[in-house]
Amino acid sequence: MTTDTRPAPPRKKTPKSPRPAWKTITIVVIVALLSIPVLSLGKAVLTPNTLSMTERAAEWMRDNNMGFILNNVESWWFSKNGPKAGGEPDRAIEVATTNAATGPTTPPAVPHLPKPANVPVPEGVTPLANEGVWAPIGPQVGGAQTMYTTQVRPDSVHTSILDGLVWMDPKVVKFEVHPGTEEPGGKQTVPAQIPLDKRLDLIAAFNGGFRMQDALGGFYLDGVTYKPLRDGAASLVVYKDGVASVGMWGRDFEMGPNIEAVRQNLDLIIDNGGGFPFPGGNPSPKDKAEPGEPAEGLDNNQNGAWGDTLGNKVLVWRSAVGVTADGALVYGYGGGLGARSLADLMLRAGCVRAMELDINPAWTTFNFSSAATPGNPSSVKGTKLLPDAEKSGNRYLSNDARDFVAIYARKI
Repeated sequence: MTTDTRPAPPRKKTPKSPRPAWKTITIVVIVALLSIPVLSLGKAVLTPNTLSMTERAAEWMRDNNMGFILNNVESWWFSKNGPKAGGEPDRAIEVATTNAATGPTTPPAVPHLPKPANVPVPEGVTPLANEGVWAPIGPQVGGAQTMYTTQVRPDSVHTSILDGLVWMDPKVVKFEVHPGTEEPGGKQTVPAQIPLDKRLDLIAAFNGGFRMQDALGGFYLDGVTYKPLRDGAASLVVYKDGVASVGMWGRDFEMGPNIEAVRQNLDLIIDNGGGFPFPGGNPSPKDKAEPGEPAEGLDNNQNGAWGDTLGNKVLVWRSAVGVTADGALVYGYGGGLGARSLADLMLRAGCVRAMELDINPAWTTFNFSSAATPGNPSSVKGTKLLPDAEKSGNRYLSNDARDFVAIYARKI
C-alpha cells in the first residue's frame, strides 16, 4: 500500500454574507443619536463662562429634560447631608465695615427712610453679640445711610447657622436688573456684568431667581419681554427711576411706561401685609400697620406654586427679596432654610411681601462693592456678606450666566 503524501488542497473560504442593510443603517443611527448628547454636553462644558464643570453639567441636564433626575439626586443628597441640629456658629458676627460711613454729624439733607428695628432672634435662642442688630454698610448719600446689614439664626433648631440680611433704602439707592449670558436667554442689549463706567457708583449686587423654565413666570427688561409675564406671579419690579418693590403681578402691578424691569419667580412667600403703596401701581388694600403673613399652602407646596425643586422642604441655601411697610427693600439668604423658614426670616426682617429667589450655594449671592483706589473703577472689588457663601465676592464683575440685580448709590 502506498501513502499519498501530496498536500491537501487548500480549503475554500466560505464568503461571509453581507450585513443586511437595515443593520448597517441601525448602527449608524444609534451612533449618530448617541453622538448628539455627547457633542451637546461637550459644548456645554467647554463654553466659556463663570460656571464650574459640575454646574455646567447640571445646567445641561436641565436644558435637556433631565431636571427631574437632578432634582431627585439633589433632594436625596441634601436630605442625607442636611444641617445639624443644635450647636453654636463657628464664627462671630463681625460688624460690617466695607465702605461704611461713620455716621452723619448733621441730619440727612435728602429724603430717606428711618433705620429699621432690630431683627428678633428665634424663640428660645440666646442671641449672639450683634445678632439681629442692624449695622450700617455702604456709603451715605446726603448724610442718609444707604444700607444696613445683620445676621441671625434661621430657627431655634439649627443654631449653628447664621443667615444674612440686607436692608436697602430706595430713596438713596437705585436698582438695576442685568440679564445673564444664559438666563433669561435671547438677544440682550443690557450687559451680563457691571459695566466698568458704573462700578464707582456700585455698592452691592444680588442674585436673581430660578432658571426661566422653572420660575413659573416671566422676565421683562428695557422694553423687551424675554418670557411672558404671568398674572399672580411673585414679581420684583424695578421702575425707571430706580425704585424697586415686590408684589403680585396683575394685582399690585401692571405694565406701564414707568416700568424698567420685571423679574418673576414662583408665587409670593409672604403676602397680605399693609403699607407701602406701589409706585405707579395700585395702593395696598391693607392698613400700614398690618404685618405680612406666610403664604397659604407654603408648608406643603400647595398646587406646586413654589416649584418642584427639592419640594421646598429640604433645608438648603435659599434667597429671597421683600419689601417693608415703608418701602425698604430687604434681601435675605443663607443655609439651613426651607420655604417656610425663609418666609419666617423675611417676616422677622419686617417684610410685608416677599418672594423666593434662587436656591443652592452656587446661585445665592450678596456682595458689597467698593473701590480699593478712589476714583479707579478697575480697583472695585466685592466682599461677600456671608463668608461661607460659595461664589466669589467679585461675581457680577465679569459676565455671569444668571440674571442679577445691581444696587447703585443715587446722585444728589
